[in-house]
Amino acid sequence: MDSLGTQFYKAFIKSGRWQLYLKGLGSTLEVTLFAALLGLLLGTVACLFNMQRSRRGKRTVGSVIAYVYIDIIRGTPTMIQLLIMWNVILATSKNKVLVASLAFGINSGAYVAEIIRGGIQSVDAGQMEAGRSLGLSRMQTMQFVILPQAFKNCFPSLLNEVITLLKETSIAGVVGLSELTHASDQVSSATYQYLMPLLGAAALYFAVVKLLSFLFGLLEKKLRESDLR
Repeated sequence: MDSLGTQFYKAFIKSGRWQLYLKGLGSTLEVTLFAALLGLLLGTVACLFNMQRSRRGKRTVGSVIAYVYIDIIRGTPTMIQLLIMWNVILATSKNKVLVASLAFGINSGAYVAEIIRGGIQSVDAGQMEAGRSLGLSRMQTMQFVILPQAFKNCFPSLLNEVITLLKETSIAGVVGLSELTHASDQVSSATYQYLMPLLGAAALYFAVVKLLSFLFGLLEKKLRESDLR
């Protein structure tokens, strides 16, 4: 069995294999960014539609569609959704980043919708009445009064969703995307060693998660400071 130093050399140095990890990390971050933005957009829209009710208190057509979307996406595995996107919906596409971004974005949107719903429900009901009394429509009150407060309330949960999304991209290798985990698999196949490649991938995931937590922590601190003014 090779020494740890030899394993390290084969996993990261030999044949410039460290470049595979950097390329994989780049794909992982690209998919995470696009999927997070799509998930935030879809989640916000789905949440607002899901909370719609008619004057009689019944669900609207948009509310039913949003509810079904959230229910199905949250109730099925991400892997299945990714494979359906790759083999069925976008079967003719060769853009693996696009396929993965759409699959993970649609998946994330369902969870973001529930996170934002919890944030909206945490806002005092009197805020809506106050906005309406100032002459704002229900939609304007939701846009300028309720949603900003809701996003502040659910910010930590949204951060956790981004981190979860980052780690979920590790299954994108099943559609041939050379993301970080897939890069470690390639190195393992070439060296017939698994410890160092997997530890390398894990270390990069950990570093990115810590960086995101730090940056979001600074942003959350700024948001709290604005509340005290």
